[in-house]
Formats: sequence, C-alpha cells, structure tokens
Amino acid sequence: MTTGLVWEERLMWHDTGMYFGPADISPWIEPIQPPENADGKRRIKNLLDHSGLTKKLSVLSCSPASTEDVLRVHTTKYLDEVQELSDKGGGNLGLIGSTQVGNKGIDIALLAAGGAISATKAVLAGKVDNAYALIRPPGHHARPNEAMGFCIFANAALAGLYSLDMGGLDRIAFVDWDVHHGNGTQEIFWEDPRALTISLHQDNCFPPASGSTNEIGAAKGIGTNLNIPLPPGCGESAYLAAFDKVVLPALTVFKPQLIIVPCGFDAGFHDPLGRMMLTSHSFRLLAARIKAASQSICDGKIVMTHEGGYSPHSVPFHCLAVLEELSGVQTDVIDPYLQPSQNKTDELLPHQADAISRAEDVLKEYVL
Repeated sequence: MTTGLVWEERLMWHDTGMYFGPADISPWIEPIQPPENADGKRRIKNLLDHSGLTKKLSVLSCSPASTEDVLRVHTTKYLDEVQELSDKGGGNLGLIGSTQVGNKGIDIALLAAGGAISATKAVLAGKVDNAYALIRPPGHHARPNEAMGFCIFANAALAGLYSLDMGGLDRIAFVDWDVHHGNGTQEIFWEDPRALTISLHQDNCFPPASGSTNEIGAAKGIGTNLNIPLPPGCGESAYLAAFDKVVLPALTVFKPQLIIVPCGFDAGFHDPLGRMMLTSHSFRLLAARIKAASQSICDGKIVMTHEGGYSPHSVPFHCLAVLEELSGVQTDVIDPYLQPSQNKTDELLPHQADAISRAEDVLKEYVL
C-alpha cells in the first residue's frame, strides 16, 4: 500500500486567539489558548518523523481550495464574511464563540480545505492508495453559512463534492468517528443520495441536541444519513460493535467508490472535550476495519481528514496507529499510554448495546 500524507507547516499558523468561551465578551473569562491549537498536530508530525514513518509515506503537495471549490458547499455570503473578518485582522465567526479566524487567516483555512481536496485528487488519480490530510483548522462542524466548533470550511465535505462533481464518482461515503457529531457534513448532504454520511459520536455532546438516530436525511437523501449516538463512557467494545452491526453493513450495501473518514481522536480516553475511552489500539482496529472494507468495496480508496483530538500527549500515538494501519508499515514505537489505560473489563454493556440497536433498526428500515 502507498499512503499519502498532506502536511504544511503553514497550517500550524492558524490563529485561534487567546479567547475560548460561549460569547465574544465576558468579564469573567480569563484569556486562554483554545483546545484547538497547533501543539497536538505538530506533535503528531514530530512522532511520525521520529518513528521513521514519514519517510515511508508519500508526502503530497497541498494547494489552497479555489473559490469554485468553496462555493460547492458554502454560500457566497459566508465566504465574503470570512474574507472581510480576515482582512480586518481576525475575530470570532459564527453564533457560538469557539471559532476564530486570524489576521489574513482565510488563506490558511483555504489551504486546509485544499489539503483535503489534494489528498482526494491523489487517491482518485492512483498516485497513492489512500491518504491522510493532517490539516487544521478542522471542518466537520462547518455549515454552508456558518462556522462552528473550531471549523471554518467543511474540509471533508468539500473533498467529497469535488470527487462527485469533478472526479467522476457517483457514490461516496463518510465515516466520522470524531467524538462530536458531524453535523456540518450531515447538513451538506442531507438531500443528496450520492453520499452516505455516518457519524459515530458521544450522545448530545456537541452540538447540543444534534445527531440522533431519527436524523436520516430528506427527499432523495432519505436513508443515506446514519447517526450512532453512543452513551458517554463507551470504550473499544462498543465502537467495534457499532462498526460490525451498522457501519460495515451500510458500506457494503451502499458500495461507495471512495470512503472519506473525518478522523477525530477526541474519543480518546484522555481528551478534555469528550468522555469516551478509546486507546491507540482502538483507533488501529477501527482503521483496520475501514481498510478491509474499502479493499472489497472501492479498491482501497480512503481519504482521512484530520478533525478533533485535544490531548496533545496521547493524540500523536492515536494518529500513528491509524497511519501504520493505512500504510501497512509497523514502526518500533510503543504507546506509553496504552497499557495503563487498557480496561481489562471493557465489554459491551446493556445500555451501550441498546444505543447501537436503535441505530441498527434505522439501518434495517432505510438502507438494507
């Protein structure tokens, strides 16, 4: 397998300011660096380099997304809003005060979106078998007309629409295992039968009241949106059960020609913005299942776009495990957090099985 890696140091210059809170102005919130910052992503790249894995990957060039690319998803009004705020020196975007663009920051946001598209182009052209876009800011919360949850442009969705409109594909699928609901991707493809959107996430975590099992799409897209909201505290067994009972059967029936994974690591057990219990081994197993399914469904064509993951000490090991699995290259790295964190009693609990069963019922009614 040849695995591509999109990386640009300039993406680490995305400026999220020193404010993180629910509103623009509050006298009680001391300035603080937001969880979405460059540290964790740089540490991923540093571990890839130090382990020797980077040298065995195909490093892909990255071009900014064009206006045409962006307008496949976002409104002209929203693009103009981002441009204007960027030109004025930066500030808060969206109704929820968690997403900022820095001075001239639109250039970096366009580069992140372009990174996802560049990875997709490389896979579709056969330059690589699969690809990982290590980009920021993330994208899966971005709505057509609004920034949300650290996300400015909908990176994965932009890549998906490029593959449909320009890459000659008829069907694609998204498997989003970020701990937060992939609401932006869901909204963008809500009525589009060409895309199967699947989101596994912590129930009612973020955005609030988003991502329930009864959100199944509309019009011609009914049944092409599947949500698997999992109760807080789920570990490896619950995620594997969700994959085996819902995700993999859905992919098998839909037969996408490309699988896009909005890849967040905030379901990891150390993450400050989630309450799930996955380890690097868990993410390795999820990647292995996606890879095996893709080989029989779409000739191994996978694009992963980096999303959340806010534990800078453990996230690099999660990402390394996924890239080892994608590339088939095993490094000598031993995850120091793996053994102490393994829950020897991890099993599928009744309330977790019930949650998966509800998603399975939707799958049987609308997809199978």
